Amino acid sequence: MHRFLIIDDDRELTGLLAEYFAGVGVSAVSAADGARGLAQALDGGFDLVILDVMLPGMDGFEVLRQLRKRSNVPVIMLTARGEREDRIAGLRTGADDYLPKPFDADELLARANAILRRVRAAELAVAEAMTVGDLVIDMGRRVVMIGGEALDVTALELEILDLLVRPVGRVVSRDEISGVLYQRPVAAFDRTVDVHVSRLRRKVERGGVRIRGVRGVGYVLSAGGE
Repeated sequence: MHRFLIIDDDRELTGLLAEYFAGVGVSAVSAADGARGLAQALDGGFDLVILDVMLPGMDGFEVLRQLRKRSNVPVIMLTARGEREDRIAGLRTGADDYLPKPFDADELLARANAILRRVRAAELAVAEAMTVGDLVIDMGRRVVMIGGEALDVTALELEILDLLVRPVGRVVSRDEISGVLYQRPVAAFDRTVDVHVSRLRRKVERGGVRIRGVRGVGYVLSAGGE
């Protein structure tokens, strides 16, 4: 049984979600403020965190920043009115997906299951470590290393890197990346994929690896000065 943590101060909503999840075989607990939610998330034992942006005390962005320092647990952020700035800020901070309020519980579950399927598939993958520049990507162990030091990447960033590295030099379309991450093509004006790639690009640069955008197509990975 999967375990979800819902961090939201709307007790009516968290109660309804917990009841809904119980009906589909998911155990869910909730926290009504950011500090308490962060503490529970860091205690571990959760397969996924559902995190609201607007929280008393510590807001959702700060909760996510602190969480990402010590955990790569998948996070879906809930953003009020689908504000573009909130979505981009959440993705840049390390969220795996976002959903604007109000939302449909079935869609939330579908997005959660899509993320969990990716995590499970990667855990079951038996793959040899691949080396690009000074970067070592081991999908079997879900580890990325630079000079023997583990690189802090999210589950989605790891999936993107796996796509780009097979083989190095192949242009991977934004639709292909979105299809793997979200099981849907890129919608018009949707910058979700670009935000994830931008964050990953900054992380791998010091390993002598470049992720270059190909206008109107997608992205390509290269080593060194290629």
